[in-house]
Amino acid sequence: MKILVIGGHGTIGKVVTRHLIEKHDLIIAGRNSGDVNIDIAEINSINSTLERMENLDAIVCIAGEARWAPFNDLSEEDYYIGIKSKLMGQVNLVRIGSKHLNKGGSITLSTGILADDPVPMTTSAAMVNGALHSFVKAVDLEMENDIRVNVVSLGLVEDAYEKYKDYFPGHNPVSMKKAVNAFVKAIEGKGRGEVIRIYE
Repeated sequence: MKILVIGGHGTIGKVVTRHLIEKHDLIIAGRNSGDVNIDIAEINSINSTLERMENLDAIVCIAGEARWAPFNDLSEEDYYIGIKSKLMGQVNLVRIGSKHLNKGGSITLSTGILADDPVPMTTSAAMVNGALHSFVKAVDLEMENDIRVNVVSLGLVEDAYEKYKDYFPGHNPVSMKKAVNAFVKAIEGKGRGEVIRIYE
């Protein structure tokens, strides 16, 4: 398959990429690195990047930002960071990307455990993740050309554990193998409209 991986150089993305490249033809995209540049928070960037893509079988997004801060410190503009990047960025990837995929292709989005098990300072991120779960289940009912849409929702992964463990007391880190397999299931499997939760 020919797969566009957005965020392929990130903590999770680089591990997923190393696995997928063994079987598939990958195009790695990122805001400042990769084979092509894309900023999912900017619809013009999504359009211009995807217009250059031909014969894509899958789009995988392992990118998106949201502001972490105490609830009382979050401004309306802080919420819009996550809404514009992680939420609408991925919604727009489905809206636009589905028109650039081969019949029977797939789009895999990314969220995380905060949708179901939030921790302090994550009100904005949890809100966005939960919205994406609902979006994926609903949009898959209306996808044309047999396009599948799924979302991978991971817990705190091993490779990010030391950096973020103080925010997630008592959480068991998710192995990178389990994280990779969740994306493999979404991309190579037949499921559709699924929230693939891997939290332990």
